[in-house]
Amino acid sequence: MTRGARPGTGLPEADRSGLIGRADRSGPALLLAGHGSRDPRSAATVATVAERVAAARPGVTVRPAFLDLSAPAVDRVVDALARAGHTRIVAVPLLLGNAFHARVDLPGLLAAARRAHPLLRVDRSEVLGPDPRLVAALADRVRETSESSARPLPVAGQRLGVVVAAVGASSAAANARTRRVATALTAHTGWATEIGFATAAPGVPDAARRLYARGADRVVVAHYFLAPGLLTDRIADSAPDLAHTAPLGTHPALIDLVWDRYDAVAAPCALSA
Repeated sequence: MTRGARPGTGLPEADRSGLIGRADRSGPALLLAGHGSRDPRSAATVATVAERVAAARPGVTVRPAFLDLSAPAVDRVVDALARAGHTRIVAVPLLLGNAFHARVDLPGLLAAARRAHPLLRVDRSEVLGPDPRLVAALADRVRETSESSARPLPVAGQRLGVVVAAVGASSAAANARTRRVATALTAHTGWATEIGFATAAPGVPDAARRLYARGADRVVVAHYFLAPGLLTDRIADSAPDLAHTAPLGTHPALIDLVWDRYDAVAAPCALSA
Protein backbone atom coordinates (compact mmCIF):
# COMPACT_ATOMS: atom_id res chain seq x y z
CA MET A 1 0.00 0.00 0.00
CA THR A 2 1.21 3.51 -0.78
CA ARG A 3 2.46 5.43 2.24
CA GLY A 4 -0.37 7.47 3.74
CA ALA A 5 -2.97 5.63 1.72
CA ARG A 6 -6.56 5.12 2.73
CA PRO A 7 -6.97 1.40 3.54
CA GLY A 8 -8.23 -0.63 0.62
CA THR A 9 -7.58 1.99 -2.06
CA GLY A 10 -3.82 2.16 -2.56
CA LEU A 11 -4.25 5.94 -2.81
CA PRO A 12 -3.20 8.67 -0.38
CA GLU A 13 -5.72 10.67 1.61
CA ALA A 14 -4.46 13.88 0.03
CA ASP A 15 -4.78 14.56 -3.67
CA ARG A 16 -1.70 13.40 -5.52
CA SER A 17 -0.02 15.01 -8.53
CA GLY A 18 -1.08 13.20 -11.69
CA LEU A 19 -4.31 11.95 -10.12
CA ILE A 20 -5.86 15.21 -8.95
CA GLY A 21 -5.40 18.49 -10.77
CA ARG A 22 -6.98 21.90 -10.70
CA ALA A 23 -10.75 21.60 -11.18
CA ASP A 24 -11.80 21.24 -14.83
CA ARG A 25 -8.33 22.27 -15.99
CA SER A 26 -8.34 20.03 -19.06
CA GLY A 27 -11.88 18.72 -19.28
CA PRO A 28 -14.28 16.82 -17.04
CA ALA A 29 -12.95 14.84 -14.14
CA LEU A 30 -12.74 11.10 -14.79
CA LEU A 31 -14.30 8.83 -12.18
CA LEU A 32 -13.25 5.20 -12.60
CA ALA A 33 -16.01 3.10 -11.10
CA GLY A 34 -14.67 -0.28 -10.03
CA HIS A 35 -16.73 -3.24 -8.90
CA GLY A 36 -15.21 -3.58 -5.42
CA SER A 37 -14.19 -6.72 -3.56
CA ARG A 38 -13.32 -8.02 -0.13
CA ASP A 39 -10.02 -9.13 -1.67
CA PRO A 40 -7.46 -6.29 -1.35
CA ARG A 41 -5.82 -7.31 -4.63
CA SER A 42 -8.84 -5.94 -6.48
CA ALA A 43 -8.61 -2.43 -5.03
CA ALA A 44 -4.84 -2.43 -5.49
CA THR A 45 -5.27 -3.27 -9.18
CA VAL A 46 -7.86 -0.52 -9.65
CA ALA A 47 -5.49 1.95 -7.97
CA THR A 48 -2.72 0.97 -10.38
CA VAL A 49 -5.08 1.24 -13.36
CA ALA A 50 -6.03 4.73 -12.17
CA GLU A 51 -2.35 5.71 -11.98
CA ARG A 52 -1.69 4.43 -15.51
CA VAL A 53 -4.80 6.16 -16.85
CA ALA A 54 -3.84 9.43 -15.18
CA ALA A 55 -0.28 9.22 -16.48
CA ALA A 56 -1.60 9.07 -20.04
CA ARG A 57 -3.25 12.51 -19.66
CA PRO A 58 -1.71 14.39 -16.75
CA GLY A 59 -4.03 17.39 -17.17
CA VAL A 60 -7.22 15.48 -16.38
CA THR A 61 -8.30 14.74 -12.83
CA VAL A 62 -8.68 10.97 -12.37
CA ARG A 63 -10.22 9.37 -9.31
CA PRO A 64 -11.02 5.69 -8.63
CA ALA A 65 -14.17 4.74 -6.74
CA PHE A 66 -16.04 1.53 -5.96
CA LEU A 67 -19.61 0.34 -6.24
CA ASP A 68 -19.44 -2.06 -3.32
CA LEU A 69 -17.22 -3.61 -0.64
CA SER A 70 -14.20 -1.31 -1.18
CA ALA A 71 -13.46 2.33 -0.38
CA PRO A 72 -13.83 5.05 -1.44
CA ALA A 73 -17.47 4.74 -2.50
CA VAL A 74 -18.74 6.45 -5.64
CA ASP A 75 -20.82 9.01 -3.75
CA ARG A 76 -17.86 9.99 -1.55
CA VAL A 77 -15.66 10.62 -4.58
CA VAL A 78 -18.37 12.64 -6.32
CA ASP A 79 -18.77 14.75 -3.17
CA ALA A 80 -15.00 15.34 -3.02
CA LEU A 81 -14.83 16.35 -6.68
CA ALA A 82 -17.73 18.76 -6.24
CA ARG A 83 -16.06 20.33 -3.20
CA ALA A 84 -12.86 20.71 -5.23
CA GLY A 85 -14.75 22.87 -7.72
CA HIS A 86 -15.39 20.45 -10.56
CA THR A 87 -18.47 21.21 -12.62
CA ARG A 88 -18.55 18.01 -14.67
CA ILE A 89 -17.64 14.36 -14.14
CA VAL A 90 -17.46 11.49 -16.62
CA ALA A 91 -17.89 8.11 -14.94
CA VAL A 92 -16.28 5.20 -16.77
CA PRO A 93 -17.31 1.81 -15.34
CA LEU A 94 -14.32 -0.48 -14.88
CA LEU A 95 -16.68 -3.31 -15.71
CA LEU A 96 -16.30 -5.83 -18.50
CA GLY A 97 -19.97 -6.79 -18.73
CA ASN A 98 -23.33 -5.09 -18.65
CA ALA A 99 -24.74 -6.90 -15.61
CA PHE A 100 -26.54 -5.61 -12.52
CA HIS A 101 -23.81 -3.24 -11.30
CA ALA A 102 -23.66 -1.54 -14.71
CA ARG A 103 -27.40 -1.53 -15.43
CA VAL A 104 -28.77 -0.68 -11.98
CA ASP A 105 -26.24 0.17 -9.27
CA LEU A 106 -24.08 2.73 -11.03
CA PRO A 107 -26.96 4.62 -12.74
CA GLY A 108 -28.72 4.81 -9.37
CA LEU A 109 -25.65 6.15 -7.60
CA LEU A 110 -25.05 8.76 -10.27
CA ALA A 111 -28.70 9.82 -10.24
CA ALA A 112 -28.41 10.37 -6.49
CA ALA A 113 -25.21 12.36 -7.06
CA ARG A 114 -27.01 14.65 -9.49
CA ARG A 115 -29.74 15.29 -6.94
CA ALA A 116 -27.16 16.04 -4.25
CA HIS A 117 -25.19 18.36 -6.55
CA PRO A 118 -27.65 19.98 -8.98
CA LEU A 119 -24.97 22.23 -10.47
CA LEU A 120 -22.68 19.30 -11.22
CA ARG A 121 -23.04 17.53 -14.55
CA VAL A 122 -22.41 13.79 -14.27
CA ASP A 123 -22.18 11.65 -17.41
CA ARG A 124 -21.63 7.91 -17.72
CA SER A 125 -19.87 5.95 -20.44
CA GLU A 126 -20.53 2.44 -21.68
CA VAL A 127 -18.84 -0.47 -19.91
CA LEU A 128 -15.48 -1.62 -21.24
CA GLY A 129 -16.55 -4.89 -22.82
CA PRO A 130 -16.89 -6.46 -25.17
CA ASP A 131 -14.34 -4.63 -27.30
CA PRO A 132 -11.82 -5.94 -29.87
CA ARG A 133 -8.95 -4.44 -27.88
CA LEU A 134 -9.86 -6.53 -24.86
CA VAL A 135 -9.95 -9.61 -27.04
CA ALA A 136 -6.44 -8.80 -28.28
CA ALA A 137 -5.33 -8.21 -24.68
CA LEU A 138 -6.77 -11.58 -23.69
CA ALA A 139 -4.78 -13.22 -26.50
CA ASP A 140 -1.65 -11.48 -25.19
CA ARG A 141 -2.27 -12.91 -21.73
CA VAL A 142 -2.54 -16.43 -23.20
CA ARG A 143 0.75 -15.98 -25.06
CA GLU A 144 2.45 -14.58 -21.94
CA THR A 145 1.27 -17.56 -19.92
CA SER A 146 2.65 -19.93 -22.52
CA GLU A 147 6.02 -18.18 -22.66
CA SER A 148 6.40 -18.42 -18.88
CA SER A 149 5.22 -22.02 -18.76
CA ALA A 150 7.17 -25.24 -19.14
CA ARG A 151 4.51 -26.18 -21.70
CA PRO A 152 4.59 -23.76 -24.64
CA LEU A 153 1.74 -23.19 -27.04
CA PRO A 154 1.10 -26.26 -29.21
CA VAL A 155 3.41 -26.59 -32.17
CA ALA A 156 2.22 -26.99 -35.75
CA GLY A 157 -0.30 -29.77 -36.04
CA GLN A 158 -1.49 -29.42 -32.45
CA ARG A 159 -4.56 -27.51 -31.31
CA LEU A 160 -4.82 -25.03 -28.45
CA GLY A 161 -8.12 -24.71 -26.64
CA VAL A 162 -8.89 -21.64 -24.54
CA VAL A 163 -11.52 -21.41 -21.84
CA VAL A 164 -12.56 -17.76 -21.55
CA ALA A 165 -13.32 -17.59 -17.81
CA ALA A 166 -15.71 -14.85 -16.73
CA VAL A 167 -17.90 -13.98 -13.76
CA GLY A 168 -21.30 -15.02 -15.06
CA ALA A 169 -24.56 -13.23 -14.35
CA SER A 170 -28.21 -13.87 -13.63
CA SER A 171 -28.97 -12.07 -16.90
CA ALA A 172 -28.97 -14.32 -19.95
CA ALA A 173 -28.36 -11.25 -22.12
CA ALA A 174 -25.25 -10.33 -20.11
CA ASN A 175 -23.91 -13.88 -20.39
CA ALA A 176 -24.57 -13.90 -24.13
CA ARG A 177 -22.62 -10.65 -24.42
CA THR A 178 -19.69 -12.28 -22.63
CA ARG A 179 -19.89 -15.35 -24.87
CA ARG A 180 -19.16 -13.07 -27.81
CA VAL A 181 -15.70 -12.52 -26.34
CA ALA A 182 -14.89 -16.22 -26.78
CA THR A 183 -16.21 -16.14 -30.35
CA ALA A 184 -14.14 -13.04 -31.09
CA LEU A 185 -11.02 -14.64 -29.61
CA THR A 186 -11.39 -17.56 -32.03
CA ALA A 187 -11.77 -15.14 -34.93
CA HIS A 188 -8.70 -13.20 -33.76
CA THR A 189 -6.39 -16.16 -33.16
CA GLY A 190 -7.86 -19.31 -34.67
CA TRP A 191 -7.82 -21.00 -31.25
CA ALA A 192 -10.75 -23.17 -30.24
CA THR A 193 -12.64 -21.48 -27.39
CA GLU A 194 -15.39 -22.15 -24.90
CA ILE A 195 -16.87 -19.87 -22.25
CA GLY A 196 -16.69 -20.89 -18.59
CA PHE A 197 -18.36 -18.96 -15.76
CA ALA A 198 -17.46 -18.66 -12.09
CA THR A 199 -21.06 -18.15 -10.92
CA ALA A 200 -23.16 -19.66 -13.70
CA ALA A 201 -23.20 -22.65 -16.04
CA PRO A 202 -21.14 -23.87 -17.75
CA GLY A 203 -18.26 -23.85 -15.31
CA VAL A 204 -14.61 -23.88 -16.33
CA PRO A 205 -14.10 -27.67 -15.92
CA ASP A 206 -17.08 -28.37 -18.19
CA ALA A 207 -15.78 -25.90 -20.77
CA ALA A 208 -12.34 -27.55 -20.69
CA ARG A 209 -13.88 -30.99 -21.23
CA ARG A 210 -15.72 -29.66 -24.26
CA LEU A 211 -12.48 -28.37 -25.72
CA TYR A 212 -10.73 -31.70 -25.27
CA ALA A 213 -13.73 -33.41 -26.88
CA ARG A 214 -13.35 -31.03 -29.82
CA GLY A 215 -9.75 -32.16 -30.32
CA ALA A 216 -7.72 -29.66 -28.29
CA ASP A 217 -4.25 -30.94 -27.35
CA ARG A 218 -3.80 -28.36 -24.60
CA VAL A 219 -6.21 -26.07 -22.73
CA VAL A 220 -5.41 -22.69 -21.18
CA VAL A 221 -7.83 -20.74 -18.99
CA ALA A 222 -7.91 -17.06 -20.01
CA HIS A 223 -9.19 -14.95 -17.13
CA TYR A 224 -11.54 -12.31 -18.50
CA PHE A 225 -11.34 -10.27 -15.31
CA LEU A 226 -9.91 -6.87 -14.57
CA ALA A 227 -8.24 -7.93 -11.33
CA PRO A 228 -7.40 -11.03 -9.28
CA GLY A 229 -9.76 -11.86 -6.47
CA LEU A 230 -11.92 -14.49 -4.84
CA LEU A 231 -13.56 -15.53 -8.11
CA THR A 232 -10.31 -15.93 -10.03
CA ASP A 233 -9.03 -18.03 -7.12
CA ARG A 234 -12.19 -20.13 -7.28
CA ILE A 235 -11.69 -20.70 -10.98
CA ALA A 236 -8.04 -21.68 -10.51
CA ASP A 237 -8.99 -24.08 -7.73
CA SER A 238 -11.67 -25.67 -9.94
CA ALA A 239 -9.14 -26.52 -12.67
CA PRO A 240 -5.73 -26.90 -11.00
CA ASP A 241 -4.24 -29.00 -13.80
CA LEU A 242 -4.69 -26.25 -16.39
CA ALA A 243 -2.55 -23.18 -17.06
CA HIS A 244 -4.26 -19.93 -16.04
CA THR A 245 -3.53 -16.45 -17.36
CA ALA A 246 -3.26 -13.30 -15.31
CA PRO A 247 -6.29 -10.96 -15.42
CA LEU A 248 -6.32 -8.08 -17.89
CA GLY A 249 -5.10 -5.66 -15.21
CA THR A 250 -3.04 -2.79 -16.56
CA HIS A 251 -2.70 -4.06 -20.12
CA PRO A 252 -2.08 -0.98 -22.35
CA ALA A 253 -5.17 -1.77 -24.42
CA LEU A 254 -7.36 -1.38 -21.35
CA ILE A 255 -5.84 2.02 -20.54
CA ASP A 256 -6.49 3.20 -24.10
CA LEU A 257 -10.03 1.87 -23.96
CA VAL A 258 -10.78 3.83 -20.78
CA TRP A 259 -9.84 7.06 -22.50
CA ASP A 260 -11.90 6.16 -25.56
CA ARG A 261 -14.93 5.60 -23.34
CA TYR A 262 -14.24 8.95 -21.64
CA ASP A 263 -13.86 10.79 -24.94
CA ALA A 264 -17.12 9.35 -26.26
CA VAL A 265 -19.10 11.31 -23.66
CA ALA A 266 -16.75 14.14 -22.68
CA ALA A 267 -17.47 16.33 -25.72
CA PRO A 268 -19.57 19.40 -24.86
CA CYS A 269 -22.43 18.12 -27.05
CA ALA A 270 -22.58 14.68 -25.41
CA LEU A 271 -25.88 13.93 -23.72
CA SER A 272 -25.97 13.17 -20.01
CA ALA A 273 -26.32 9.45 -19.22
